[in-house]
Amino acid sequence: MSVPARTAAYMIAARRTPVTPRGGGLSAYQVDELAAPVLRMVLMDVGVPPASVDHVILGNALYAGGNPARMAMLRAGLPSTVPAMTLDSQCCSGLDAIIMASRLIEAGAAECVLAGGAESYSRAPIRMKRPLDKASSPVAYDRPPFAPPPYADPDLADAAARLATDRAISREAQAEFAISSHAKAIEAKSSHDGNLVPVADHAPVDEFTRNLTLKTAMRAAVLAGHHDCGLTAATIACEADAAAGVLLVSERIWKDMAIPALRILAGRSEGGDPSDPALVPAKVAISLFEGLNRSTRDFGCIELMEAYAVQAMVTARDLGVAPRQLNRLGGALARGHPIGASGAVLAVQLFEQMARTQGKAGAGTAGPGLALIAAAGGLASGLVVERVVSKGG
Repeated sequence: MSVPARTAAYMIAARRTPVTPRGGGLSAYQVDELAAPVLRMVLMDVGVPPASVDHVILGNALYAGGNPARMAMLRAGLPSTVPAMTLDSQCCSGLDAIIMASRLIEAGAAECVLAGGAESYSRAPIRMKRPLDKASSPVAYDRPPFAPPPYADPDLADAAARLATDRAISREAQAEFAISSHAKAIEAKSSHDGNLVPVADHAPVDEFTRNLTLKTAMRAAVLAGHHDCGLTAATIACEADAAAGVLLVSERIWKDMAIPALRILAGRSEGGDPSDPALVPAKVAISLFEGLNRSTRDFGCIELMEAYAVQAMVTARDLGVAPRQLNRLGGALARGHPIGASGAVLAVQLFEQMARTQGKAGAGTAGPGLALIAAAGGLASGLVVERVVSKGG
């Protein structure tokens, strides 16, 4: 049996819903209801018929079973013959779905794949452990374990708070980072809103973004850690609802389209110490840099997940990321953290900066782009893309 020649994967369209806080404007919608309009829109953006899709892969972390990807693609109007898969690697899920989709194309196993992530904190099932005997009652729990004994399995906020103390990153420094995230998101609203897809009659706007001041941020109570370096509601991304998706195609399909695209240069997932998940993204980035013979300074924009301000700050410092490179449209501290969708949101933000708006005044970015995200259990994933333009057939 012959092995198909490796081909490149190209991201030719990318969209997301608004990101809204738990209990906010999207709280009435299931994950498949959030994802369906995104899947429809990315196909419409480039005129690709639904019947051309070979596979749908979506990340989701909180829905506790089922196959939301299948529900979403059927709701979006794709043919029932198209297969769909839901992937769960917690916060990495949305980006891992895109990486998996690119590998299908690179391997010659598919030519057109919809990928991304969807999450609804608002509609997530209530978690209960079944009793061991009839005389006992079910026991509610907040989260599953992410690492078994003898590994440590700290709450992620506690791990981030310990990191802040270890690195002497003050509560004020974390607040200033969050303020910057909100400011960039506010500035980007007027010129970078073309990637948002409305859900039903909900306005396409990220609800949580606001004019955050240092006085307000410092007034927030410490939720984890001690007073000097503790984490607060201002420096922890809020629980959120959203969906995000991209369309990946083979070079054969893309080369006949006179449109810009992001070529997937590399995707990578790695594991590390479950007690220090915030340190794994830098490890992934270094592996990607070594494989591509690149360094941090080569990248025009870097989308780094801001689950916690300190997490993003440490990764940026360890990699030497300049402020001009980092989360140019604002990050999760200004939007929220829809767990299974967050990695896909990063990819959509890269597409917005590099493919959709490059060439407009003040919007262009030179060099490749990088998306990085960490997940519970000591996981992290990264994706490297570069902008390319096809002359069409």
